[in-house]
Amino acid sequence: MHNPAMAALGLNWRYLAFEVHPDNLRSAIAGAKAMNFVGLNLTVPHKLLALDLVDVVDDAARKWGAVNTIRFEGKTVDGQWQPLHAFAEPPKELRAHGFNTDADAITRALREDLGFEPEGKRVLLLGAGGAGRVAALKLAEAGVAELHLVNRTTSKADQLAGELRAVPGVRVNVGYPKNDVDLVLNATSLGLKTDDASPFDAKAFSLSRARAAYDMIYRPAETPFLRGAAEAGCKTANGLGMLLYQGAKALELWSGKIAPISIMREALMKNVYGAAI
Repeated sequence: MHNPAMAALGLNWRYLAFEVHPDNLRSAIAGAKAMNFVGLNLTVPHKLLALDLVDVVDDAARKWGAVNTIRFEGKTVDGQWQPLHAFAEPPKELRAHGFNTDADAITRALREDLGFEPEGKRVLLLGAGGAGRVAALKLAEAGVAELHLVNRTTSKADQLAGELRAVPGVRVNVGYPKNDVDLVLNATSLGLKTDDASPFDAKAFSLSRARAAYDMIYRPAETPFLRGAAEAGCKTANGLGMLLYQGAKALELWSGKIAPISIMREALMKNVYGAAI
């Protein structure tokens, strides 16, 4: 999605994918900085590791505990740090600045794809790992009234619940809700494979008790979880929007330009599903 967006913005840039072993992440970041890359995106398992490998961490990235975007910056003659797009020639002094664009992408995707506004809502969150933690903290910050956490390892859900209880105004429960919810959000990887188990216990909770369902998985386009939610009458959406919006924000951080969302969405649809909408 980035390459057609960069072309549309008139940027003489190229977005490339590299497989990097976690043991080599420090060297990869240093190498990209030395070669005057404008920035990097990081995916699992690098997001947590990168917190300690960049020169400066954005407040939001520190809050969410993960870095998924790095912007390389140069020092101006008057001592200010600026993105590399602001320099006609590569600067002598460089630094790596870590950001997190995932958190804002979650709430934007929920809002634009489901019409879901978090404030005052009740949410059942499936998964308390890296993605689930960011989603829970962002939803709590956005003003949800209740968060119900379900995770295969209960101790991890308990740990996350402890963090969330520090956020004023949010009732946090580990386990399935007794009442209806406004949203069920799957932040687990269950559904990526056709023979995966369900991400939730159908005996403990029925999707007919939810108004909407969101799955962070975007391939396949409709997981068994989303199919069951649609059959139960829920409004549904998959994680393609979240992928789109975190990528758009990263491009804006690197370029200082407004990302062409429609072009990026079309490219994603063609790449992921082989068709445009």
